[in-house]
Amino acid sequence: MFLCRKGLACLRSLKCPIASSLVSVSSRTMLLTISLLALSILKPIGVKCALYADSSALPQKQYDYIIVGAGIGGGVVASRLSENHDTNVLLIEAGNSDQGIEAIKVPWLAETLTPNTIVDWNFTTTPQAGLGNRTFSYPRGRVLGGSSSVNGMIYTRGSVDDYNRIAAVSGDSGWSWEALLPFIRKAERLVPSADGHDTSGQIEPSMHGTSGPLGVSVQNWPVPSDQRVIRASKESPEFPYVVDFNAGKPLGLGWSQSTISNGTRDSSATAYIHPSLAKYDNLDVLINTHVTQVLRTGVSGGVPVFRGVQFAQNATSALRSVIARKEVILSAGSIGTPQILMLSGIGPSVHLSSLGIDTKVDLSDVGKNLQDHAAELSDVWVTSASFSWDDIRRNATLAAQTLTEWRDFRKGPYTDGFYSQIGWYRLPDNSTIFRTQEDPSAGPNTPHIQLQIYDSNLAAGDPYPEGRFLTMAMALVTPASRGTVTLTSSDPFAHPLINPGFLTSEFDIFVIREAVRVGRRFASAAAFDSFLLEPDGALGQARTDEELDAYARANVGTAYHPTSTARMSAWNATDGVVNPDLTLKKAKGLRIVDASVLVSCLSGPVRAINAKRIVYAQPFVPSANTQASVYAIAERAAAIIKGAG
Repeated sequence: MFLCRKGLACLRSLKCPIASSLVSVSSRTMLLTISLLALSILKPIGVKCALYADSSALPQKQYDYIIVGAGIGGGVVASRLSENHDTNVLLIEAGNSDQGIEAIKVPWLAETLTPNTIVDWNFTTTPQAGLGNRTFSYPRGRVLGGSSSVNGMIYTRGSVDDYNRIAAVSGDSGWSWEALLPFIRKAERLVPSADGHDTSGQIEPSMHGTSGPLGVSVQNWPVPSDQRVIRASKESPEFPYVVDFNAGKPLGLGWSQSTISNGTRDSSATAYIHPSLAKYDNLDVLINTHVTQVLRTGVSGGVPVFRGVQFAQNATSALRSVIARKEVILSAGSIGTPQILMLSGIGPSVHLSSLGIDTKVDLSDVGKNLQDHAAELSDVWVTSASFSWDDIRRNATLAAQTLTEWRDFRKGPYTDGFYSQIGWYRLPDNSTIFRTQEDPSAGPNTPHIQLQIYDSNLAAGDPYPEGRFLTMAMALVTPASRGTVTLTSSDPFAHPLINPGFLTSEFDIFVIREAVRVGRRFASAAAFDSFLLEPDGALGQARTDEELDAYARANVGTAYHPTSTARMSAWNATDGVVNPDLTLKKAKGLRIVDASVLVSCLSGPVRAINAKRIVYAQPFVPSANTQASVYAIAERAAAIIKGAG
């Protein structure tokens, strides 16, 4: 079972070629069927599988660690802590199991998983001042594996500078690139591409792990534009060819890497949680369970201790609680973590008191400093290709055949994800924007712009247009804009207010403008002669600053990479939410391990990135798709927790 690539709107009308050819039910019925299928496999199998769909079935045992959220952070930490057979671990997930949902497994069907499905939290942003007061969906995974089960699987680490700046602000050299590299490799298992092609010159194997849980592969299925893009890169001074942009110096263009193994999505659920459930009897996983708050269980050394978790199956069911012997680890993500903290009385006291919530720990940065990559402007070109993904998206018979090939052999186009190549571009030092704006990037190896190449029309509407297309999708990866996550009430089942603050900075709108232009310069390379025939769509006609700005404000959305809402700071810092060891400031018993702790800032105007510009104190999202960073952080966090005993 799966959803169509164009999402629920297409399914509801049953105009999608996949839906009309392979299913005869409504989208809601399909989703319910998927849900029931997943539930049917959740009963414990044998002594070692302990996946529970009802909290009343949990064994009566004392848990050493209780982990809230089974995304990347929670899945990795739960798996690693359960390696100690004397340690009992409980992992709680609000969503369902990922098992039995074919669209999660099939890489090419990733776009069908969000928004407005049972595996999505189905968040919506507040009206965005920088985007003409538009609101839009803000997908986050609500399923075992969290967002790693529904994301685009793109695996990019970021730059050396990103990690070194985390080390600088935290005062902990363990967060530097060199120190984290062993943990990055520990997570990884470099695997062959699904089509078996020789990847020599497409990746640097020495920079990757070979025995970790998480499968990472280079492009799994070729597309017509591949060699033209690589030739264009070798012609381009702005996007020089890079063998492996995950080696710490990404500037240029290289082959995409993804969390795909044997033609199938790998996630924290498939790589960490399920193998640990099969191997260990000291890990219990409770799904379909909504954590309402963490509980204060005492006072130690004059500060509150939080070792309890309160939860319910749904808004009308009874509240239950469980107490950890050692720690509670909050891994609910950059939206869920600040929400749970504030519901627990941990956060800005003024905001909490306005909602009638008693402040237990006054931390003003909880829910502040939300950052996300602004995406994505899709510059679409009509091509002369003999095949593109557009053919599958239009043709029900071809879609069915391609899915059958994946099911039978784990081969074919459905083994691949989104982008075949990714480029990283840094503004020149003499860019006019730096006359008035500070550079928010982490250093000279860090890009401002991400360029992603896709052999299809990402901007296509309904009905799907005839022809074959290539999209150059641009994203701003070092935004200066900041947003917030706040509560609407003390109701734990009410969605929080999510305000990413997109394009509220002069720097951001300048970079978005430049992203389109640098993409067009790349498209003008001789390698694309006779292949890129003409621009398509509204963006293709935009030329002036005013036209580009208007298009951006009408079309920019999320790249699905929210961070920094419970950011890390130094031990002696009065700002921030967690210490360098990820423990909650002004408290004991509670630690946070997810993207919300990500911060790459310096305390005040401490150092020059180059001779002309200074980086000031503020949080920064890494200049890459964030899942690789979170896997690395979680691996180190698990080691820190084990060391703390």
